[in-house]
Amino acid sequence: MGRRAAERPVGSATRGTTHPNRLRRMDRWIAGVHGPALRRTADPHGPVAVDLGYGAAPWTAVELLERLRVVCPDVSVVGIEIDPARVEAARPYERHGLVFAHGGFEVPLPGGRRPMLIRAANVLRQYGEREVVPVWDRLRSRLAPGGLLVEGTCDEIGRRHAWVAIGPEGPRTVTLAARLGSLATPSDLAERLPKALIHRNVPGEPVHAFLRDLDRAWAAASPYAALGARQRWMRSVKEVAAHWPVVDGPRRWRQGEVTVRWEALAPGGSGKGT
Repeated sequence: MGRRAAERPVGSATRGTTHPNRLRRMDRWIAGVHGPALRRTADPHGPVAVDLGYGAAPWTAVELLERLRVVCPDVSVVGIEIDPARVEAARPYERHGLVFAHGGFEVPLPGGRRPMLIRAANVLRQYGEREVVPVWDRLRSRLAPGGLLVEGTCDEIGRRHAWVAIGPEGPRTVTLAARLGSLATPSDLAERLPKALIHRNVPGEPVHAFLRDLDRAWAAASPYAALGARQRWMRSVKEVAAHWPVVDGPRRWRQGEVTVRWEALAPGGSGKGT
């Protein structure tokens, strides 16, 4: 009994909701920003990426492999699920560079290998806010040197995303991403904030102040709407970047993204806006 308890995966099963292309915005960001680190891996067998909690169907793991191989041809992907029935259902989709395994936050990989990437999308929404940082700590302890944990949330068809990028040393950045035509205002993204931030979107918290400033910039950029939502978004982010530590540039903004240093939006902080 003690042996079985020790081997029991850590975590709880998610609802399993998944759709093809749901995580395309997150994957695009990972490939664009983390691709060089994947190529620099010290693992002689090539870098490993983990799709943690991929859900009732394996689409997101299959797509992650395809998208990462554009920037790192020797990457492999392991889809990890806490529900053994989901693992068995995914077996027919295994191929060279893609396997599925039963597990949870312990991130079991064969041979003691460590992943260069752990993507945990829509996994922590069912957990309490106080449980988030311990899960982050556990997952980042599994990373290879130079690795990255990406934890966040999106809507059912992938129009709106928000995620935190976490290195072995701790959280680094927060990214908001959207199909811009789906937004009335940038703060529409608040409903998809990661668990660490979603309950902090209240006056007095930095993430609330950031979204407020982004909405104000969006309103001020309304004349650019005639040129399209993308131009309006880029103008809005440029304005916000004068007062907040935005770490990306126009190339990423064009994709409907904005990335801010974690310290500026961290719960309970003073923020870095004006």
